[in-house]
Amino acid sequence: MQYHPQPAPGTARPWAFPAPDRGALPNGLTVLRCHRPGQQVVAVEIFLDAPLDAEPEGLDGVATIMSRALSEGTDKHTAEEFAAELERCGATLDAHADHPGVRVSLEVPASRLAKALGLVAEALRAPAFADSEIERLVSNRLDEIPHEQANPARRAAKQLSKELFPATSRMSRPRQGTEETVERIDSAAVRAFFDAHVRPSTATAVVVGDLTGIDLDALLADTLGDWSGEAAEPRPVPPITADDTGRVVIVDRPGAVQTQLLIGRIGADRHDSVWPAQVLGTYCLGGTLTSRLDRVLREEKGYTYGVRAFAQVLRSSAPDSASGATGAAMLAISGSVDTESTEPALKDLWTVLRTLAAEGLTDEERETAVQNLVGVAPLKFETAASVAGTLADQVEQHLPDDYQAQLYARLAETGTVEATAAVVNAFPGDRLVTILVGDAARIEEPVRALGIGDVSVVTG
Repeated sequence: MQYHPQPAPGTARPWAFPAPDRGALPNGLTVLRCHRPGQQVVAVEIFLDAPLDAEPEGLDGVATIMSRALSEGTDKHTAEEFAAELERCGATLDAHADHPGVRVSLEVPASRLAKALGLVAEALRAPAFADSEIERLVSNRLDEIPHEQANPARRAAKQLSKELFPATSRMSRPRQGTEETVERIDSAAVRAFFDAHVRPSTATAVVVGDLTGIDLDALLADTLGDWSGEAAEPRPVPPITADDTGRVVIVDRPGAVQTQLLIGRIGADRHDSVWPAQVLGTYCLGGTLTSRLDRVLREEKGYTYGVRAFAQVLRSSAPDSASGATGAAMLAISGSVDTESTEPALKDLWTVLRTLAAEGLTDEERETAVQNLVGVAPLKFETAASVAGTLADQVEQHLPDDYQAQLYARLAETGTVEATAAVVNAFPGDRLVTILVGDAARIEEPVRALGIGDVSVVTG
């Protein structure tokens, strides 16, 4: 019997996050392109400078309704026809609104990019915003809200935002609006928000995929290049202020068999030099199944299926902004435990934080974190969509195009002492707002006895 020769490994090649080429169309639209040979599904991310704090007073959620309505018909196609045209392209189109602005995401086979990009341009140039479609989207959104209220994780996130930020701040209120504000939204409000904030001069398109044989310049000129709109005046960026006085808020769910934990505060965003060390230290604390929190709360004590620590950027401004530093990230620890384990789990969690502050991370923890974060990067960014999404993140956070590539280099250079200092500063035991969604009758007194902050109870 003859065997094929055993495959030999190839020569290892250095990897770096893909570098995009930056340009602009005559209408002012900024374009980032990234040729990725072999990626036959092209990803397009379009960032629109329509932030949530630009929503009119009393109309929270209008940005969300507008983003959803972009694919619900144009001046040339009804909603049904537009959906059918996308299907013929084999394309998926999505849009969502968040604090920095609105993101429109397209994925389509490279061979049908021209047709799909034409549809996206049509939606941005002349959306229909038909009364019937807006009414349906508003109704759908109103139906979603009770389900979100019933979801412990979503309810905890809503309460944490309310606790951290002043009531006058848009960040203190649900991103997609409340029942009271959403039910006020009509097609006129959606059209007014679109006209005021959606224009090519403040938008950026990111195109990633195998562009072999595609004249992208001509394609963009024929599609997004036909989108017109007046230039916009720079909008002042309100500063982010937060109250991280240590305290506990219990959202009462009588009879709940589990308690949802969400512990957080506001910290540095990616413009701060501490960010790489903060990423590394936070990963050691709760970024994976082998992190300290999981090792104690899941493996040793069996309180939970998992607890995670993370940092999520909320909003960033340009470094030279006249408003000064206005960026911030949510630093949080999240998980759930059975009701009886609420008090001991919190006690052990605080013990982990205090031990970390007293003894620091180990070199082994730091090395494992670096290997996991840096070593998996080539796999993480294997698809065009993952690269496009990260480049669009950099755009909306006002970061340089090579930021992600430089981040991995800085992570590898960050030492154990630096990572320890960053995570200890990120999660100080006496400056954390703790949200517990659970049965207050069973957990309030034991939690109060822990002394981790004043305890208050709110309903549902």
